[in-house]
Amino acid sequence: MKRHGNLFERAFSAENLYLAYLAASGQKHHKRACFNFERRLAYNLDRMHKALWNGTYKPQPYYSFTVYEPKPRLIFAPAFFDLVVQHAIYRIIGPIFDRTFIDQSFACRKDKGTHKAADYAQAALQESPRDSYSIKLDIRKFFYRIQRPILKEQIERQIKDGRFIDVMMQFAVYGEPIGIPIGNLLSQTYALIYLNPLDHFIKRVLKVKKYCRYVDDFILFGISKEECLAALEKIKAFISGLGLELSKYTIAPTRRGINFVGYRTWATRRFIRKHSIFKFRRAAKKRLLESVVSTMGHARKTHSLGSLSRHLLENHYDLYLRLPEIYRRAAHR
Repeated sequence: MKRHGNLFERAFSAENLYLAYLAASGQKHHKRACFNFERRLAYNLDRMHKALWNGTYKPQPYYSFTVYEPKPRLIFAPAFFDLVVQHAIYRIIGPIFDRTFIDQSFACRKDKGTHKAADYAQAALQESPRDSYSIKLDIRKFFYRIQRPILKEQIERQIKDGRFIDVMMQFAVYGEPIGIPIGNLLSQTYALIYLNPLDHFIKRVLKVKKYCRYVDDFILFGISKEECLAALEKIKAFISGLGLELSKYTIAPTRRGINFVGYRTWATRRFIRKHSIFKFRRAAKKRLLESVVSTMGHARKTHSLGSLSRHLLENHYDLYLRLPEIYRRAAHR
């Protein structure tokens, strides 16, 4: 396997740091942190460049807060200065690691996402024998249980630049002995790297043809109940070597469909979850247009779209009159 070197020089060149700033600023120009960085853009980029190259760079403390949907999660938001550094790293390592991932790993990757994951899952149900089963599994507190020494070993299999890896690993630390912080740009990539061996184990060793994963939720399709149970035990043993354990699993006949990436999916139909419908109705009542558009975008390839539109017609006629605009905006979600 080819290992990549001289990445420090590429990632932290003056040109790449500027491109990283452009990526980090994105839609954040109205944010105070971004505005303050831009006020002295040349100075801040030069200061960043010098700190990285002389070895004095250290990320600033995270701003932490809790979100409660769909379940409570502690989020660690980096300072904008450090977000730029993360983008500089991501621009270099993204292509290196992406080519090692299987096509059916759908989270946080270009041209992937929940819609593509849901499309694949529905196609897998359609192609599975009617008398077959699926097994859906997820990992308990995945981000909080990632073993940083194991993560570093996985990174070192692809990268041989020790100085660069040392900077990378600074973004895997957040004050706890294990785990990585939820909220970092790089944490998404680290999560993909960490479970990539599981994907290859299921595809290459267990020989499961129809399989997909979204972060720590994954499904095996079109196998017998006995094969589901056998795979379950082998997967438990495999992930224990990564310091992980399953949270729960569901074995069900193919005809019963699956609950995955925010959808209730069968071979011939797909619906958004009931909680999403509740949020949509609450947002429509409060005239929260962005939330309405977001849910319509989530529902655009499902049988739920018609019922959402009817709800607007029957209960919120002013929003119903804006459906063409809502549909147009939802199509880009």
